[in-house]
Amino acid sequence: MMSTLLSKIERGLKKPPSYILERLGQELRGQAERYLAPARVAGIRPAGLAKQAGHRDVESWWVALGKRPYFAQTRMDLAGLEALCPGDAATILADAELALARQVDLLGSGPVRLGNPICWNQDYKTGISWPNAYCRDIEYSNLDKPSDVKFPWEVSRMQWLIPAAQAFALTGEERYAEFVRSSIEGWISANPYAGSVNWACTMDVAIRAMTWTYFFHVFHASEAWADVEFQGNFLRNLWLAGDFIERHLEKSDINGNHYTADAAGLVFVGLFFGGTGVPSRWEKLGFQILQDELPRQVFEDGVDFEASVPYHRLVQELFLYPALYRKALGFGLPEAYRERLLAMAEFTTAYSRPDGSVPLWGDADDARALPFRQKPINDHRYLIAVAGVGLSEPDLVAKFSGPRSELAWMFGIGVAAELADQTAAASPATSKAFMDGGFYVLRNQRDHVFVDCGPLGLGGRGGHGHNDLLSFEAWLNGTPLVSDCGSYLYTANWRERNNFRSTSYHNTPQIDGEEINRFVRPDYLWTLHNDAQHDVIEFTTGRNEDRLVVRHDGYSRLREPVRVKRTFRLNHDCHALTITDEFLGEGEHTIETPLHLAIGARAVASDDGALLTNDGQRFLMQLQAGSGWSLRIEPARVSPSYGVAIDTQKLVLSRRGPLKPVTFTLRSA
Repeated sequence: MMSTLLSKIERGLKKPPSYILERLGQELRGQAERYLAPARVAGIRPAGLAKQAGHRDVESWWVALGKRPYFAQTRMDLAGLEALCPGDAATILADAELALARQVDLLGSGPVRLGNPICWNQDYKTGISWPNAYCRDIEYSNLDKPSDVKFPWEVSRMQWLIPAAQAFALTGEERYAEFVRSSIEGWISANPYAGSVNWACTMDVAIRAMTWTYFFHVFHASEAWADVEFQGNFLRNLWLAGDFIERHLEKSDINGNHYTADAAGLVFVGLFFGGTGVPSRWEKLGFQILQDELPRQVFEDGVDFEASVPYHRLVQELFLYPALYRKALGFGLPEAYRERLLAMAEFTTAYSRPDGSVPLWGDADDARALPFRQKPINDHRYLIAVAGVGLSEPDLVAKFSGPRSELAWMFGIGVAAELADQTAAASPATSKAFMDGGFYVLRNQRDHVFVDCGPLGLGGRGGHGHNDLLSFEAWLNGTPLVSDCGSYLYTANWRERNNFRSTSYHNTPQIDGEEINRFVRPDYLWTLHNDAQHDVIEFTTGRNEDRLVVRHDGYSRLREPVRVKRTFRLNHDCHALTITDEFLGEGEHTIETPLHLAIGARAVASDDGALLTNDGQRFLMQLQAGSGWSLRIEPARVSPSYGVAIDTQKLVLSRRGPLKPVTFTLRSA
């Protein structure tokens, strides 16, 4: 505890004076809440809230809230969904049965039964739990233990219960409403206001509140939710979530997705309750934060500044869904906000491959704002259409392809059905540069190469970004071939956390065993030194070939400095990617360049490189002869989602001696 406190103080003293003063104020207010909150919370009663909202009692307030518009569908025709998306209704009903059995599969846990009652503060993967206490007193990182606080946080977000709500929307069966009600009652009983680990992260309070607004609009007229005592308890605790978020905003000198989630939660709770007074203040504060943060966190080209594809998806939802909720209630949307959201969707369009897969770039913790289709976790294409339809941008809608179930739950079966015709004539995939965010996509209908040549995440601090400068993923002739390694774990294993964000776990040259950007300390899991500067020398596209030339100086701090220059050439005619690495400097160095193979791909050594296979297709990795470079095949791991690491292979190009360039080609055999 003391070492953690000293570490926080040490980091805090490096911040600007204005930030230090603001954080000091936050800490003082947070500590004061230890004493002020109990009396205030005790005075917040359902009957008083109902009268404050202009209603005579909780029952009339409940009915009025049920008539307020919502931005997603809360009733669904089973036959219509089955006709639109064959098999989706059956999947939802099966997932709902698992939820009713309290069986979850979260964050790499594998199938786990939560038991009855649910231990909301327990990491079921290890059995470790956190006793109830004032939330600011709980040390939840525990780097000396294998515990993962994300598990109880994820269970307490209650998104695993969304299939039960959807099953009720499809069938009207009361058992789904009864189970979700009992789960909410159990959570409230076990997690007093600000008094458990599930209040320790405001972001999780916000996402839970967003989920509860959906549950209300699905179940509010059900028999199981007709009990007035439950109604009052539910509304009171949703109100308390708004109260907590406002008082515990995760504001920093550079804000990321946590602050965005806090703001989105405020908008949702404020819009849910509506009217004037406190809910209006929550909505206005939340949306003002979103308006302020969108241009700060998202580059003009639409790339989230945290340098992570999974977090780009999460942040896109967190900025977009409050806007759609406001639109459903008749609020306008500033044009600048709308344009930046559309730019985010354009980036999603570019990084999404035709099969729906996405690069495993940067951190990933499987987080969603409100998932109406929970698998596959790495298909982001729905957001293209959600933004296009929700923001009335038909050109964007025309770029959508993929499953339409999530769109049906957002806009209705009729709107989702129309998308099939609108997307039939989608324009061919062309290469695109996102120069502000630093990502480049070389592509055609059968090839997709994703390259990083951009700033370190979170404004140069690291955050959810990795040591992946000049790294790439390659999907050739419709087949995944070279993959990023993903993220795997956070605090549950700090060594693995640092492994997966290190240079050696990315498809980029490593010189003398050094990191492109140095680690600050092993226990600083979201921080890197901003050592490497980068630039793009050339980006050209043509009918036959696209060319990208990039470089960085991350190894300029070596005793004998070296700069890395990498040239990508994608040949559209023969599904071939040729890469040339040049090393600008003097002296003798050890260089290793790994190429991590996608899950399912296998490699066998050949005379001039390796033979690669995946999905029944054959590829050649050909190394330029006479360069003095060697090639070996080693075991590797790729993490497609949080807590999951799958064995695969990597090709390692290596050389020790004077600096010499190397050229290799990946091509369809």
